[in-house]
This record gives sequence, structure tokens and C-alpha cells, in this order.
Amino acid sequence: MKEVKIIGESIPNMPWQARPEGHLKPLWRHSDNPVIKRNPAKDVARIFNSAVVAYEGKFIGVFRTETDTTRPHLRMGYSEDGLDWKIDDEPIMFIDEEGKPYQPRYAYDPRLVKVEDTFYIIWCTDFYGAAIGVAKTQDFKTFTILENPFLPFNRNGVLFPKKINGNFVMLSRPSDSGHTPFGDVFLSESPDFVYWGKHRHVMTKGGEGWWQNVKIGGGPAPIETSEGWLMFYHGVTGTCNGLVYSMGGVILDRDEPSKVKYRSRNFVLTPEEWYEERGFVPNVVFPCATLNDAETGRIAIYYGAADTYVGVAYTTVQDIVNYIIDTHEEVGDDATIGRI
Repeated sequence: MKEVKIIGESIPNMPWQARPEGHLKPLWRHSDNPVIKRNPAKDVARIFNSAVVAYEGKFIGVFRTETDTTRPHLRMGYSEDGLDWKIDDEPIMFIDEEGKPYQPRYAYDPRLVKVEDTFYIIWCTDFYGAAIGVAKTQDFKTFTILENPFLPFNRNGVLFPKKINGNFVMLSRPSDSGHTPFGDVFLSESPDFVYWGKHRHVMTKGGEGWWQNVKIGGGPAPIETSEGWLMFYHGVTGTCNGLVYSMGGVILDRDEPSKVKYRSRNFVLTPEEWYEERGFVPNVVFPCATLNDAETGRIAIYYGAADTYVGVAYTTVQDIVNYIIDTHEEVGDDATIGRI
């Protein structure tokens, strides 16, 4: 197999543990998971499905937190090493584009992505139904909410970390406000982060494995590699005891990311540990963020566990790309440009 490289910056101080001896799976868990446990801050009952980036030599994050009311909101978190986190005691206070206070009714499952000199926060919000909310910041002190990019009903907004052919590119998963009975991933483009169009189908739920037969959704921001855009995503299956969320891996074309090059038929992580199997919502592994070191090819994946905790898993770009290619299956018309 040819050598695969991450295209991007180096993060030499990112969290890392080597593959355990004899471990044969493509991902391995941090040995002291969950890295964020229950009740980590004032009035917080649970914290999970959260976003992390490297910032000024340290790490900063936007976290999904829930109070005893179970209503979700977003809080900032700070860390020296990406593992030991201090979570703010108060929610993020947003303003609108006129500078007036403007709080979403609720906010959950954030992604945090830097494009050029701006950080964008993307989350699920209420806009007369489940929809995608967006805000921007350059200093993590002022957070400006932007117009909703899409109509309801939609979830899992995932922004690419660079413009492609001059446009912002965002993945999403059309959805109702409940546990949607449909669930493919689509792509949209914008020249200005205001007007979105050129919609394309990207990924179809299902395939040979049952682990993604109910719905799928984008995870962390795609990672640019020499082989294409590497993305971790979640897949959902139904069982006699409820839904199970697992993590999958896919490689999209670098220039036409609506085209799937390789997609693993297997999950790459599934609920197996107590903190993934037991919690507010059992049997959930939900990836939302990665840290990537271009120098070493190391990848740390942050994921929500059982809608209660934050876990970390590790891999290398060589390991995971090889695995996805080796276990590739073509699902539906994923390999096409996504336009009928």
C-alpha cells in the first residue's frame, strides 16, 4: 500500500497513546476513558458529543452540556493536554450580526472547524423544527450567530476545513425532529456562507452491514489526506432493545467530495465498554472532532459515549486509510457525483 499523508498542520502536543500490543482493530481507545465524566461543571448533568481544536499551543472546545432539565446548550472548555478539561460554568453567550444578544432555544452536537482565519461552530438548533445553527468567532470571546444555512428539517452539519473550488462546503443529513426514518448524507456549497446551493447526494445508508441500516450522519470535519478526504461518521441500526450508534470511516474525492472513493463495510468502533453501553442513552458512539498531526500521521478522535461522557480513540492515517480501502464496499450510487 502506498504511503498516505495528512495534508495540514502539525500538532506535536496532541493526545496520543500507541496501539496496544496485539490489538488488531483499526482504532484503539484511550486507556483512561472517559476523559470527561459526569457532572464536570456547575449545573451540568452530562457532557458529550463535543468539538475540540488546537488553539495557541493548547486546546479549546465547544461542548454539548445538559442541565438537570435535560435541555442542551453549548459551553466552552479549555485544556493544556487535550485530556484534562476545565469547562466553563456558564453557557456561551451569542450575539447576532447586529451585535444584539441572541441565544438559540437549544443547541447540541456541535462541530468546531477553522476555515482560513475564522472558527465556525455548527450545531443542531430549533428553527421551527430541527435545523442547523451556525456561529463564528476569531478569538473565542465574541460569538456571532449567522443565518440558518438550510431549511428544517436537518441535522449533522459538518463543514470542510478549507474551501473547495472557491466555495465553503458543508455536509448535512436531512432529518425530521425525531428519530428520522430516512438518513442519507448530502453536500451543499456557498460562496459567502449566506446562500447555499449546488446540493449533492454523498452517502447512502445501508450496505452489507446492518450497523448503518437505519441512518448515517457526518462526524468530525473531514481530514485532507493524499488519498482524499478522510471522514469518520456515525451509523445507526435498530435492535430489539433500541438503536445502536457505531463509528464508520469513508474517503471522499478531494476535488469532488460528493463522490465516495472508499467506504468500509465494517464499523471502526462500536459500543463495547461500560461508558459506551451504559448511560443516559445506552449503546452510543458518536464522533464529533479529531486532532491530527501531519508530521506523524497521528489522529485522536473525540466521541460522545452513551450521551453521557466524552471518550477518545486513536489511529494513524496509514492504519485507517488502509483499513477502509481493504474493507471497501460500494453502497448505492455513492461513487457518482450525487446528482440525478
